[in-house]
Amino acid sequence: MNNTTHNTIKALLLLLCCHIALFAIDINEAPSVKQRLTPDLQNNAIQSYHHAIKEAAKGVVNISTQKQVEGGGIPNHPLFNDPMFRQFFGDMLRGVPKDRVERSLGSGVIISQDGYIITNNHVIDGADKILVSLPENSKEYEAKLIGKDPKSDIAVIKIQSNNLPFLSFANSSDVLVGDVVFAIGNPFGVGETVTQGIVSALNKSGIGINDYENFIQTDASINPGNSGGALVDSRGALVGINTAILSRTGGNHGIGFAIPSDMAKRIAIALIDKGVVERGFLGVSIEDVKSDLSSAYDGVQGAVIVSVEPKSPAAKAGLRVWDLITKVENRPIKGGADLRNIIGTYPPNQDIEITYMRDKKISTTTIKLANASNASTALQEDIVEGASIGTLDAQLRSNFQVPPNVNGVIILNIQANSKASKSGLRKGDVIMQIENSAIKSTDDVRKIIAQFKNKPKRLIVYRQGQIGSLVLK
Repeated sequence: MNNTTHNTIKALLLLLCCHIALFAIDINEAPSVKQRLTPDLQNNAIQSYHHAIKEAAKGVVNISTQKQVEGGGIPNHPLFNDPMFRQFFGDMLRGVPKDRVERSLGSGVIISQDGYIITNNHVIDGADKILVSLPENSKEYEAKLIGKDPKSDIAVIKIQSNNLPFLSFANSSDVLVGDVVFAIGNPFGVGETVTQGIVSALNKSGIGINDYENFIQTDASINPGNSGGALVDSRGALVGINTAILSRTGGNHGIGFAIPSDMAKRIAIALIDKGVVERGFLGVSIEDVKSDLSSAYDGVQGAVIVSVEPKSPAAKAGLRVWDLITKVENRPIKGGADLRNIIGTYPPNQDIEITYMRDKKISTTTIKLANASNASTALQEDIVEGASIGTLDAQLRSNFQVPPNVNGVIILNIQANSKASKSGLRKGDVIMQIENSAIKSTDDVRKIIAQFKNKPKRLIVYRQGQIGSLVLK
């Protein structure tokens, strides 16, 4: 090899090295493992969480409920109670379903030594009788309903007993992803069970389970019967109330949700003190900033106002459609669910400062909140006896899986043996039409019910993908 060739090769190698150095990636490597820690290998020592949660487990109870359900096969007609009729057609009636008692199971958490218990509203909703049994105790207590809050799915019941074991509340705002947690409850009615996992995520909303969602997500197994039970940290302190799982099969797939203890405690105190939860009301419909609207707000996060109710606190303060609410009392708003949850923490008549963006300019205003209970669209039994009704909105459509082409008012709750129940209405039904009038709001129901007072009324009803008719007497 002559000097010219040698120099050429050296130049090429130098150029290649410079090229590689120019585009090199600086990868940061973790230190080499020098030590592996193992549990104590003494013959008389094992690793266990038993002592951390044994006291907490004593304060988690089994709840069983009983509800009278009307049989669907016997028409509500006096003729069927006539002795002569039953004498001739008795054999035929034996095969027709009669009223029955429906039973269900759940869990609850004792929060005071004198017997106050937190559980989920859906565990006790509509129950005629609520029975509570303590761990390792065959005695059953009949519980009294103190109050319930369907919007957060929290209820408080009470049993007559003293010196009961109870759980202490942790501050759920201190919980971090990766914290070890334990779910305690009564899955499938097999008795008290403890499962272990970690906190998988925080501040989960938009699940479509409750109106107010700020869930702790965990992979600790939560199964049917665990609802209302405790999610505790490694000290045995209560960080959440187990509520629901996401599953296509009904089994556990490691995606469970718990209501944070801070929210559960605040609602429980309100229910014990007043029997109801009073929330502030702003008077707007909101949504997240969609991708095609992001540039209109310079990429700022918040909740976009899509409608403002007349004479509401928001209207009086001058808020408009397309305003972007970015802060409430200097608390940042990430989206619609965030605003809904934060407003729900303030009581009625509270003055709050709202920061918002309009035409890419930031402004602030002070708003006095109204009472959400007074502003609710739910109608009570004086309009349709035995039925609570709400105007369909995005949240109710999501909760009850109502398609966008179905309009009307939705049955939120039905009382047993009421006129609404005997007419065949069920929870989740959508009343689309009464007589010849299409129904768009609860005000429509009020007007038509008054117009046809004391007369049978024909209804067009949507139920689980089917449209049919009922007569409201």
